[in-house]
Amino acid sequence: MTTSNQGRPSERTKVSPAVLVLEDGRIFRGHSYGAVGETFGEAVFSTGMTGYQETLTDPSYDRQIVVATAPQIGNTGWNDEDDESSRIWVSGYVVRDPARIPSNWRAKRSLDEELVKQGIVGISGIDTRALTRHLRERGSMRSGVFSGEALATDAELVARVQAQPQMKGASLYEEVATKEAYVVPAIGTKRFTVAAIDLGIKGMTPHRMAERGIEVHVLPATATEEDVYAVAPDGVFFSNGPGDPATAEGPVALMTAVLGRKTPLFGICFGNQILGRALGFGTYKLKYGHRGINQPVQDRTTGKVEVTAHNHGFAVDAPLDKVSETPFGRAEVSHVCLNDDVVEGLQLLDQPAFSVQYHPEAAAGPHDAAYLFDRFVSLMEGQRA
Repeated sequence: MTTSNQGRPSERTKVSPAVLVLEDGRIFRGHSYGAVGETFGEAVFSTGMTGYQETLTDPSYDRQIVVATAPQIGNTGWNDEDDESSRIWVSGYVVRDPARIPSNWRAKRSLDEELVKQGIVGISGIDTRALTRHLRERGSMRSGVFSGEALATDAELVARVQAQPQMKGASLYEEVATKEAYVVPAIGTKRFTVAAIDLGIKGMTPHRMAERGIEVHVLPATATEEDVYAVAPDGVFFSNGPGDPATAEGPVALMTAVLGRKTPLFGICFGNQILGRALGFGTYKLKYGHRGINQPVQDRTTGKVEVTAHNHGFAVDAPLDKVSETPFGRAEVSHVCLNDDVVEGLQLLDQPAFSVQYHPEAAAGPHDAAYLFDRFVSLMEGQRA
């Protein structure tokens, strides 16, 4: 068991001890940030230098303790406009140097205050650079943050962490999805209707479609084929979401039914993994995943390199060097990560369906991938013609 005590302590007037404990026995000691207590989750790191509010409210981070690699967090406070869902979904938050005073004209309160309000246990004042290096070398792993009365001996805290479930095999998408269907109306003239399967959808995603004249019917993760086609969709969308795609039998069956009808289809993140499974490919857990808003991806259909927003710990196992035969015709890898050659997109060549592993809605993140929504519109236009 090793212990780290690096990093600049928080300059808040009231601080109390806190520890981050990893399942391999490494412990980082710092200061309580946000709520006091204990929390458990998979420790992962996000490389975004901005957009922490969108990150924290992304349902794909369910049951994960997020480490911010940017050294100072909280500068812009917390506002009432940038949430990507109805609540913070991360299990815990790890930062090096919390901003003392938020400075942004839209800020309503500090990040610390919002974490306390929503009961999110965090830690500050640790060496997040050393922690990130450790996770890159050892991989994402179970972890816990403890403060206040939850503190105990190192051995006891490690044992608590090791008793937690693994992310591999975790079925989480139904936990975060809407329980009732709702509609996001088209902005301006309505051109198309899309059934969007909520596996952990972010609020900006249907908004990006609405901007293109699409009326979006957001359906629960448990939606059936009959539910989908009851809205007479011109296209079907499968969203991002948390957990292991190997557990998502229901969404895979629904995806298979949609492919069987040859309805234009677009999936992102978890939706990309669901498409991979529906086509007969496997999925696997990445060592430490891709999270942040600066990941380089090449669109192999155009040769263009995009800077993209990611949040995934699993990937599709599909061949990069050939066209594959599937039950729905030929398929190929359309996008690839330039850092590690991970599959970042799939497309069918004989019917209108494609997916990407990253987040083109750009909340927060670059707008390089916004064209993918236009590509979806083109598929629906082609099918209608």
